[in-house]
Amino acid sequence: MTAHLSTSRPPLPPFDHDSALIKVRAAEDGWNGRDPAKVALAYTADSRWRNRDEFLHGRQEIEAFLQRKWQREHDYRLIKELWAYTGNRIAVRFAYEWHDDAGQWYRSYGNENWEFDAQGLMAVRHASINDLAISESARLFHWPQGRRPDEHAGLTQLGL
Repeated sequence: MTAHLSTSRPPLPPFDHDSALIKVRAAEDGWNGRDPAKVALAYTADSRWRNRDEFLHGRQEIEAFLQRKWQREHDYRLIKELWAYTGNRIAVRFAYEWHDDAGQWYRSYGNENWEFDAQGLMAVRHASINDLAISESARLFHWPQGRRPDEHAGLTQLGL
């Protein structure tokens, strides 16, 4: 059974097109902020994740995972795009760019399936991700660290 917080995380399910877009952008903004503790609050206390080959349970594991992730993925910038929605579920596709300690740049592509509780917290997240080594000159995500500017192209406009 999902543990609930006393506060909600709008927009709440059931989602329509506009509310799903808002939810996707809020998730993108949170991840681009790279604050593991803050990002973890968007998930239920007992949220279940599959991220690549890792299976996580609960905010504490999510926060620890994100700390490890952003310690090794430098200059991280992410774009998410709504793929589909229904009821309390949203599917997104995404790409993010980052480099490792040696300076090798990557573009990571993936898909996520999300399920939300009645308070709008994510209870389930399944992520499938592939990494592609790229040259620094092939990078497409050049905004300053943090939130993607509204005028910056999305995945479809970038041909991704």
